[in-house]
Amino acid sequence: MANPFGDDFMAAGYAASRPAVHPRVIDQLRVWMDGAVVHRAADIGCGAGLSTRPLASLARMSVGFDPAESMVRAAARVVPGALFVTAGGEAMPFDDHSIDLLTAAGSLNYARDLDATFAEAVRVLAPGGLLAVYDFSPGRSFVDSDRLDAWFEAFIARYPFPASQARPLSPSLLEAAASDLVLVRGETFEIPLALEPAFHVDYMLTETCVQDAVRRGTPLESIRSWVTETLAPVFDGRPHDVLFRGYLATLTGTQERRNTGLRD
Repeated sequence: MANPFGDDFMAAGYAASRPAVHPRVIDQLRVWMDGAVVHRAADIGCGAGLSTRPLASLARMSVGFDPAESMVRAAARVVPGALFVTAGGEAMPFDDHSIDLLTAAGSLNYARDLDATFAEAVRVLAPGGLLAVYDFSPGRSFVDSDRLDAWFEAFIARYPFPASQARPLSPSLLEAAASDLVLVRGETFEIPLALEPAFHVDYMLTETCVQDAVRRGTPLESIRSWVTETLAPVFDGRPHDVLFRGYLATLTGTQERRNTGLRD
């Protein structure tokens, strides 16, 4: 599948205008790991580094890697001092059995070859190591009303997401697709975050449907104007709690499940 995140516009948007969902998900993963700190973690498809930064609470060493050079450059600015490299999940830049925790935040949906990525995960994971996969949908709902839901439907009707751009995944689909990995645990979540109106405008402009519209000739400023004008009455000039729905799943090698220390 084509990677829609390989330009400087998307990298800058991800660095500055994405909601802080990743730390909340990593908090839940820490609970599942009983607070254990591993030696080395690696983040598949790290994007602008927002999913790599919270791994500092789970690992003594962490590295993010992404096939898009623009994202790797942005990540180095977002998380100074951390290690980021340009690489894809189909050819991970690590020795065999050298990684204790692999994470993938919304990146496997866009993997060119998911089977090869899973094979690489099996290769690089240390005995007892975990692959933690999570994803969450765009913030399309307020906690306390359906006003944002109606707006989001109008947004994607005007600027549709490209067909077949990303594969759907879930804990059960991951388990079915990963022949040499077994599902340890998988759960859905709902995370509320308070977002300001102006931030939500910038956040919506980072969605791949906007990038696709721009590539097809729609001026970005016209999209920004429409989003700003139509979101204004929805937010009514004040922050709102926006709900992010998603899943978290952990997988391990077929011979290693007993060593993970995680409970079903």
